[in-house]
Amino acid sequence: MQQSLSVLPLFVSGMMLATALPGMAQTVESSVGPLHATVLAEGLDHPWALAFLPGGRFLVTERSGRLLLLEKGVITAVVEGVPRVEARGQGGLLDLALAPDFEKSGRIYLTYAELAEDAGLQRGTGTAVMAAKLVLAGKAAHLEDQKVIFRMNNFDNSTRHFGSRIAIAQDGNLFVTLGERGSMDRAQDPMDLAGGIVRIAPDGSVPADNPQPEGWAPEFWSIGHRNPQGATIRPEDGALFTVEHGARGGDELNMPIAGGNYGWPVITYGVDYSGVSLGEGTEKEGMEQPIHYWDPSISPSGLAFYEGNMMPDWRGDLLVGGLSAQVLVRLDMEGDKVVGEEQLFAGQLGRIRDVRVGEDGAVYLLTDAANGRLIRVAPEGR
Repeated sequence: MQQSLSVLPLFVSGMMLATALPGMAQTVESSVGPLHATVLAEGLDHPWALAFLPGGRFLVTERSGRLLLLEKGVITAVVEGVPRVEARGQGGLLDLALAPDFEKSGRIYLTYAELAEDAGLQRGTGTAVMAAKLVLAGKAAHLEDQKVIFRMNNFDNSTRHFGSRIAIAQDGNLFVTLGERGSMDRAQDPMDLAGGIVRIAPDGSVPADNPQPEGWAPEFWSIGHRNPQGATIRPEDGALFTVEHGARGGDELNMPIAGGNYGWPVITYGVDYSGVSLGEGTEKEGMEQPIHYWDPSISPSGLAFYEGNMMPDWRGDLLVGGLSAQVLVRLDMEGDKVVGEEQLFAGQLGRIRDVRVGEDGAVYLLTDAANGRLIRVAPEGR
């Protein structure tokens, strides 16, 4: 089931065009014809995650700790009541997800780098999940009924590898990805929540049907991950897909199974940043293989299945943002196999942090920069 391990040739590379300014389009050729990238908003401070609100508004997290309400390219509100975050290094306010019943409940989930003192601990930071109710009142907005429903154990002083994405399963439970905080051996400790994917109920409790292999923390779904910054659910069957950063090479697309060990740092297709080999090779009994990997790295962040009507030839394919490669990647999927790869807007839009598909069928991107942007990608004339 898990295969396609070689790096596939590209169908299309990004091609140049106009300077991207608010309201203006940048264009590339693609497998579905010319695609336009139009800047909807700019001036965002390292935006991390995007959600669509009813009525065409957007919610955006900034790593520095702000949750923003955007409408027609303008910040209409800074949402009050967000958690205090440690905005240092790769930490800060991170992912955002709306509950399936959001229109009725207003419930949202946020992941963030939590300070130890706020968690009742002695030192450091760790990845946490807060649930809250978003209250919209005209142009203003605030959170109420805030509750931390999950926090990783073993906080430390690292400023790296927090993860952290939320994917809401079809049964309503939450998958949360956690980085190994830059301490690679933590990813193989089955009682340390760093370097794994956890599965929790909406209230933070542990679902009774979690895999729970002997010796594992009960929250775990899978272990052996380095720094997973993309997670999504396949609509047709509810399968979880994730992308994670390798070291130098070895970025991975995985389809994490219950109780699976994904190998980091024992097996990897990358090497250390110094060029020194890592681990024991690329495979080992009892450890899972990625579906696909990248070498050189693209630094994947953001992951979404395309199910829209605007580009029907892409239905069922995966879209991935690339940070270091500054690219939007489409992975041509046939079942669980990657059969092709298309890279778009290479080097033109900046570091792509998040990828979402709107109800209109367009693709929406966030770029990671001090002057970050919200960008809409759609075919010519759409």
